[in-house]
Amino acid sequence: MPVAPLAQPRAQRPLIAFLDGKSQAAGQALTDAFLQGLREFGYQPGRNVEIVYRFADGRDERLPGMAAGLVSLKPSVIIAPGVNAVVAAHEVTKTIPILSWALADAIHLGLAKSYAQPGGNVTGITPYVDGLPAKQLELAREVVPAASRVGILGNMNDPKAPPQRQELEDAARSLKVEAVFSELRNPDGLEAAVRALASERVRVVIVLQTAMTLSERRGIATAALANGLPTVFGYRENVADGGLVSYGVSLRWCSHRLAGYVHKVLQGASPAGLPIELPTKLELVANAKTAKALGLSIPKQLAMRSDELIE
Repeated sequence: MPVAPLAQPRAQRPLIAFLDGKSQAAGQALTDAFLQGLREFGYQPGRNVEIVYRFADGRDERLPGMAAGLVSLKPSVIIAPGVNAVVAAHEVTKTIPILSWALADAIHLGLAKSYAQPGGNVTGITPYVDGLPAKQLELAREVVPAASRVGILGNMNDPKAPPQRQELEDAARSLKVEAVFSELRNPDGLEAAVRALASERVRVVIVLQTAMTLSERRGIATAALANGLPTVFGYRENVADGGLVSYGVSLRWCSHRLAGYVHKVLQGASPAGLPIELPTKLELVANAKTAKALGLSIPKQLAMRSDELIE
């Protein structure tokens, strides 16, 4: 009699399709946190679950084709870390569950009916908190108190960028600060976009929370430093790679926690009834080394409030 294979046959393993607008390297730490979460629920890629990856390398125009290719594989669930990937996947399927650890503006984009009852095939965790961009502007003014002109850098192709830009511009008007916007259309235009802000004589730059600005965080930090521009972000990852300061949710926490959603879906739960989670803790991170390179000092009160001060 033939010996029965010990491993579960490939065809019977759930397939997880992973669609990311960032490069693989840029998102590796977050992917690792997600995989660790899966292991804690007993999932071992290659043993009892399969994962196939697609990375757009910061080029959103690639996402629709990648999404269509993944849907053709008929996965059990699609992981789309950023809302740009979520939108691309949602255009292709309204039935396969789509889970995201950075699900922003889901109701406005028509991805969910409400946070409590999404009602469709999309759910997850949102890193975007109402009022956060205005807080980042206050932080920028704390870092550079004399700043009367503040730069905004972002790619408007990302669905979550326009609301952030609008909130920042509204907050700037209320503070009688001039906001200058520079669009980052693709990674190739990064240095030119930063130089454009420097030529407008802005004193500090707020970088929108988008997949491209996260993926290109090292390039942004390098270009900003070369042009003498302090930077404010929404993600710690940007500061760890040379940005000045960030205020926002922990993406590692979000990516790790999304594994619980995957487990529920693979156990039969419908994403329509899985509430979109809003993290309750925000973290403040500053990079003292970058401040020194810019000829700045981290304000004492800001340093005392920081959850992490990178030396």
